[in-house]
Amino acid sequence: MERFFRLKELGTNIRTELMAGLTTFMTMAYILAVNPAILQGAGLNFYSVFLATALAAGIFTIAMGLFVNFPVALAPGMGLNAYFAATIATSQATGEPISPAVGLTAVFISGIIFIILTLTQIRQMLVTAVPDSLKHAITVGIGLFITIIGLKNSGIMSITPDGIIGLGSLKDANVWLTIIGIVLIAVMMVLRVPGAILLGIVLTTIVAAITGNIGSIGDDAQWVPDFGALNFWHFDFQGAFEVGLVTVILTFTFVELFDTFGTLVGTANRAGVDTNTSEGKKKIGKAMLVDAISVSGGAMLGTSTVTAFVESSSGIAQGGRSGLTAVTTGVLFLLALFIAPIVALVPGAATSAALVIVGVLMMQSVKNINFTDMVYAIPAFLMIVIMPFTYNIANGISFGIVSYVVLALVANLAGKTAEDGSKYKIHWLMWVLAILILARYIFLNGE
Repeated sequence: MERFFRLKELGTNIRTELMAGLTTFMTMAYILAVNPAILQGAGLNFYSVFLATALAAGIFTIAMGLFVNFPVALAPGMGLNAYFAATIATSQATGEPISPAVGLTAVFISGIIFIILTLTQIRQMLVTAVPDSLKHAITVGIGLFITIIGLKNSGIMSITPDGIIGLGSLKDANVWLTIIGIVLIAVMMVLRVPGAILLGIVLTTIVAAITGNIGSIGDDAQWVPDFGALNFWHFDFQGAFEVGLVTVILTFTFVELFDTFGTLVGTANRAGVDTNTSEGKKKIGKAMLVDAISVSGGAMLGTSTVTAFVESSSGIAQGGRSGLTAVTTGVLFLLALFIAPIVALVPGAATSAALVIVGVLMMQSVKNINFTDMVYAIPAFLMIVIMPFTYNIANGISFGIVSYVVLALVANLAGKTAEDGSKYKIHWLMWVLAILILARYIFLNGE
């Protein structure tokens, strides 16, 4: 096992990897309840989506670990599943409701597009095209993004119908449980206790049990999975073409393109992978291929877009560096098929606390951003703030790319140079992306 996953070379060991994988699973386990609840509103059966979610997360996360040796887990993405549900309710193309089968067909087609883009090396070019400061800004932005997720899910952050952000109710038990979890994890990290994040989740769960605040996955939870309930190959290609889902497919493709790029680069930086080296680029390329296959694979199983999860950062923060972390997480997702009632015991407050702390760890990359040069500083800042405040990774990356292309072009035309005396580099792919981004927001009216 040490040879296969190159544990010694990566500066890790079996115990650390197993704990990291368990930590990642604990912070992602909420998707087992949340994804079925969201897609149930789109006409899909709750338990069928639960099965698809656990299977997709398990199979493709294990694939990421075995074929890429990368500590990143995959599962149906938050935000993308909400967009999927909204698409089913009202098609942007016709204004009329469409069937879940047609929606899953759109996801499947977007996955095929991703496989083509990956095999032709176009997705991998992003790693070379995006300047280093912007790559680190992606890491920081994702850190703030998952912190916002933690604060919002816990109730610490409240949002009024008018969009005003404030402090949640201190009478809410979940708020106090999350605060307790943050304090427990923070204290253990200060004392350098191994497995601080995982231990914090476990201890917070114990406190929740004592105070009677244990969660539930719903009445559909079973000890023995009924695979006959799975919506396998639930497609309607004829219906998809008749409805005209080009806009929907392009939106799925666009959002997933930047979501995955941001997550993989952000987690790679955190895991110590240098994306500027040939080995680093090769690893990201292989990870993108697994991700692309998982999009279509997840649709075949009956769920919305499967993608690399930002919560993987929690396992990396726990010390995970190899694919053994991902394999551990994937196996636990498969086991979750048989222990659905137990998975439900972990309260959202426990995982919310972990996400807030992971945000602290990802914020460390801010020191690698060149804030003295405005050509890099402004795009990086826009990436960092727009990701969490629009609740969308793709939006942040989009604003960063367009603003960099504009500012670098202006600087070059004005004869300004970078700190090393050279012109600002604008990779041809950055030009293409900037044009596509503008077209997407102007003509497709956003996400």
